Amino acid sequence: MVFAIEEINNSTELLPGIKLGYEIQDSCTSVPLAMQVTFQLSNGIDPVFYSGGNCSQSGMVMATVGESSSTRSISMSRVIGSFDIPQVSYFATCACLSDKQQYPSFFRTIPSDQFQSDALAKLVKHFGWTWIGAVRSDSDYGNNGMASFLEAAQKEGICVEYSVSFYRTHPRSRIQRVADVIRRSTAVVVLAFLASTEMRLLLDELSREPSPPRQWIGSESWVTNPDLLRFSFCAGAIGFGIQQSVIPGLREFLLDLSPSKVAASPVLTEFWEDAFNCRLGKSAAKDERVCDGTEDIQMLTSQYTDTSQLRITNMVYKAVYAIAHAIHNEVCQDTHSKTHCDKFKRIKSKQVLNQLKKVNFSQNGYDVSFDANGDPVARYELVNWQKSESGSIEMVTVGLYDASLPEGQEFRINRNLTWVDGDKHVPVSVCSDSCPPGTRKVLQKGKPICCYDCIPCPEEEFSNATDSPDCFPCPKEFWPNTERDTCLPKPVEFLSYDEVLGIILAAFSLAGACLAIMTAAVFFHHRTSPIVRANNSELSFLLLFSLTLCFLCSLTFIGAPSDWSCMLRHTAFGITFVLCISCVLGKTIVVLMAFRATLPGSNVMKWFGPPQQRMTVVSFTFIQILICTIWLLLRPPFPMENLTTFKERIILECALGSAIGFWVVLGYIGLLAVFCFVLAVLARKLPDNFNEAKLITFSMLIFCAVWITFIPAYVSSPGKFTVAVEIFAIQASSFGLILCIFAPKCYIILFKPEKNTKKHLMNKNQS
Repeated sequence: MVFAIEEINNSTELLPGIKLGYEIQDSCTSVPLAMQVTFQLSNGIDPVFYSGGNCSQSGMVMATVGESSSTRSISMSRVIGSFDIPQVSYFATCACLSDKQQYPSFFRTIPSDQFQSDALAKLVKHFGWTWIGAVRSDSDYGNNGMASFLEAAQKEGICVEYSVSFYRTHPRSRIQRVADVIRRSTAVVVLAFLASTEMRLLLDELSREPSPPRQWIGSESWVTNPDLLRFSFCAGAIGFGIQQSVIPGLREFLLDLSPSKVAASPVLTEFWEDAFNCRLGKSAAKDERVCDGTEDIQMLTSQYTDTSQLRITNMVYKAVYAIAHAIHNEVCQDTHSKTHCDKFKRIKSKQVLNQLKKVNFSQNGYDVSFDANGDPVARYELVNWQKSESGSIEMVTVGLYDASLPEGQEFRINRNLTWVDGDKHVPVSVCSDSCPPGTRKVLQKGKPICCYDCIPCPEEEFSNATDSPDCFPCPKEFWPNTERDTCLPKPVEFLSYDEVLGIILAAFSLAGACLAIMTAAVFFHHRTSPIVRANNSELSFLLLFSLTLCFLCSLTFIGAPSDWSCMLRHTAFGITFVLCISCVLGKTIVVLMAFRATLPGSNVMKWFGPPQQRMTVVSFTFIQILICTIWLLLRPPFPMENLTTFKERIILECALGSAIGFWVVLGYIGLLAVFCFVLAVLARKLPDNFNEAKLITFSMLIFCAVWITFIPAYVSSPGKFTVAVEIFAIQASSFGLILCIFAPKCYIILFKPEKNTKKHLMNKNQS
């Protein structure tokens, strides 16, 4: 401060011809003492150190520089703010001081903790730490700074396991409790919003009983304090500090200490005696020596002579210059490239206050200005405590934070960091590990939002993001994979020729058709034999033809459904089976009529000869054709994707269109089958070695049994097995007909030709 004032007083550009006076008071970190000095300054009763013609107005305080503490600055500002005396602090960072309603005359050259809190929250978020501990000074600085940080951290999704506080005057037991909380916690990262004094007390306590490795995050108050570097277990600490700076000429000024200067100042005397471990002008005690004048401050290595880490010092420097520029703007005028200042102009502190709001200048490359809240532009250095090759800890600037840059670009890291215990990998500090895709987060009861369990997604849902709060249903035609982290197209399922079941059913269909054709060939070759002629060979050939169609129509049920295949499979099935049953019914009626015709005076066969038999078959078949035509015209079957039967796959099937049409077709077949079965039962005991009624009865019994069991099996079978059940019913009933009716005859034709005679046919009483 003295260096800056003397530099200004010797300047020919800033306040030329005007000397600034000053008074330095030490509050000794005491609020009452700071308040006493404040009242003295406000009342103008402070002693006058210099008087003469060069002073415009002695004893009138135009502005104050200080205080370094937020608490003391708050107390001072409440007093001098009422008198419009501007106050420029170089180290009071409490965000509360930005409130111009309460502190109208307060300015500062150090950024507000609001900016630091936002920067710290972004820093924690940047490294993926969501579970941290927090410790703060129990003061305005610590409490307000931590409140701002917690608010910013909540927006970033960061959880705080604990937030504890203490003050330097608290008993040691309080500090021990804080240290024990840090030791027992599960959070690896600890944010310390502490003043340097409190941080030293805490680290002293932790060093007595070391805690598990902790990654420290520091506020600007202690993270750049070289005195704390002796705590080796804090290696890897990071935090934001005030930017390093260079003040030309300061080192030379500090080293320019003559014995007379030292002796004239109690502060310098105390410094000299402490630095050289001697007494100035006093009788020394037994273990002390008297300073003999050989002490050389040029050779001294201490914080006093080290100007490589000028941080807060530059804030003081800028505060003095800001006040000087405000006074300059009020009493000086620039005319014709010359500056004229009226050193006898009487100004009031309020005028300096108004000018201070407008100052905007650059000093040694550092811009100085204040916003509407009296705050400067926030710029920080990211400092990392790294171990050197010698094993000592040193502060290394690894990045920058500039709040004036656009959103998302304020923070940048330009060097590698080292972490706790010298590790090169970023430590992990989370309450719960991230939930992988395929799971969702479920908060643990009574714990912060960062503590959760990972629950697998339900069967029909998925999540494709890490830490997903919810699982989402797949689109209708998709299904989640085993990991539940993506949706895959559902497999389309239908009875195809590529699978074993489809191949087997197709093989049986072709085998049945071949069997019917072979049977027809045998009958055609022996068409003149008595056994073929005795049972209406025309209806037999028509029956074999319809059975061939029945076997072949089952092939339309295999393969991917289409519009034509859906309409063809049901109508072909209905018509061919009616044709088949009509032929069997015709043969049954022929048997009954034939034995009726043997009665005396009977003329029945004249009314049921071959033309009538053909008409019977055509009429019954035409009715089914009519039913199918109406069905196809009104609501025909159509292919559809069944998404309800199975959740994990799509069943490609033929919808009936009209369920009534399907069941009418099936019911008509059943009606003819029952009618045929009844007639066959009536004719089964008629005497004849080649009476087909017994064979028809057994075949219809099989037919009806198959189709009665088909109904519940069809309704309950899922997916493609519905089609398989229908094909099985078609084939089973067709095989029943061909084997029961034609197998015995083929056996006699091929293996018992001696029974294929008219004599054997007419032997009705043979047992």
